[in-house]
Amino acid sequence: MKDIKEQIKFGTDGWRGVISDNFTFANVAIVAQAICAWIKKEFKGKKHVVAVGYDARFLSREYAETVSCILAKNKIKVLLSDKYIATPALSYGVVNIKGVCGVMITASHNPAKFNGIKIKTKDGGGASKDITNVVEKFLGKTAVKTMDFDVALKSKAIKMHNFNEAYFKFMKNYVDLKAIRRAKFRVVQDAMHGSGTGVLENVLKGSSIKLEMMRGDYNPSFGNVKPEPIEDYVPDLMKRMKKEKIDLGLILDGDADRIGSVAAGGEFINAQKILGLLILHLARNRGCEGSVVKTLCGTTMVDKICKKLKLKLHETPVGFKYISDLMVSERVIAGGEEAGGMGVQDYIPERDGNLAGLLLLEMMVKQKKNIKKILDEMEKEFGRYYYLRADIDLKPGQKVDVKQFKKIKNICGKRVVQINDIDGVKLICEDESWLMFRPSGTEPLVRVYSEAKSLKRSQALIEYGRKVLNK
Repeated sequence: MKDIKEQIKFGTDGWRGVISDNFTFANVAIVAQAICAWIKKEFKGKKHVVAVGYDARFLSREYAETVSCILAKNKIKVLLSDKYIATPALSYGVVNIKGVCGVMITASHNPAKFNGIKIKTKDGGGASKDITNVVEKFLGKTAVKTMDFDVALKSKAIKMHNFNEAYFKFMKNYVDLKAIRRAKFRVVQDAMHGSGTGVLENVLKGSSIKLEMMRGDYNPSFGNVKPEPIEDYVPDLMKRMKKEKIDLGLILDGDADRIGSVAAGGEFINAQKILGLLILHLARNRGCEGSVVKTLCGTTMVDKICKKLKLKLHETPVGFKYISDLMVSERVIAGGEEAGGMGVQDYIPERDGNLAGLLLLEMMVKQKKNIKKILDEMEKEFGRYYYLRADIDLKPGQKVDVKQFKKIKNICGKRVVQINDIDGVKLICEDESWLMFRPSGTEPLVRVYSEAKSLKRSQALIEYGRKVLNK
């Protein structure tokens, strides 16, 4: 039997595990009790109110009730979502109710057999390692204290709460809804059976925007497809965009904090390009001022945009919590990660797939063009970059030290001129192309990233990465 600290480990964005393997009700209870201990230590002498939410995964509601009952027994007031919700709705809710933190039951984009717990700070952002390290230290230190769910409801130790109401209101006020409602674009959103369905329908209700949904129904198996907004998992949307006259395709992940997109004609728009579009829209069309944040595996195109717009650029390790920290400490126009998490100015320090999608729509409205035309103009101005990622599964028990790849001096005929190892290893070549190796923080695999000014070279870099990993 594995030690509890081997079974429960917080990674890049919370703790995730396989349902009925290490993600059990008993382990969820241990984590909840550790969160209580952290709250009591961190917020002494304050009223403790915690927002608890859950996504559309198998048993998520029941896990959320378990967490809520333990919080309640530890004399922490709980506002529990009355339905499954997007993670950003819970994050916004923490700030709106002035809670000390939020607990979200979700495994985000992971396959259906996974579930997980994300801790949100009082600012609505992801919990840093400083927080999760403390929670981990409290694991199993004290006996779990809980109470009956119905008793907790009757005593009002737990109150059911509609987090969507305030969240929807904010969304409607954030974008130029008056202008959007007059536009006549056709938009299709693929919710991937996740908990983000219903947001755009509510915000755009009564407008001239023709919004159509795909995979917006409840399905905890996610149709046997990983709910991640990348090209491999959205062939049906891409086919529709190729055949039909649709101006914008939007994709959400399982808990709706990430975005993917498809342009008219069926071209997939990866997260790197979406971040570029958002920076240009916020800076040029909305007049936002401040800095920009990207992660180490982010596109070089963002560097080019920031240089031309004279914007300060930060580069962080992978994980939106690092972007969140900067969004709290300074004015950030936009911050984005490779996996599709986008955060924007004058919002909580959190990524939000639906809000990013609304901003792409607003950009189309302001410029009176579909996203394909805007994308083409961006690439004409800043260059076209071919960005690829391959996930290499590790064998059971296999460990890879990516630091060994710092010894590589030449990749596919080009000299390595710079190495960055703040998170994994990124090898930058003399022609600006680059190759990066990074172990996943949530799954047993190594991610290999590449980018170049030609698709052929980017593909060659990925294949080179596969070969050195499999040696």
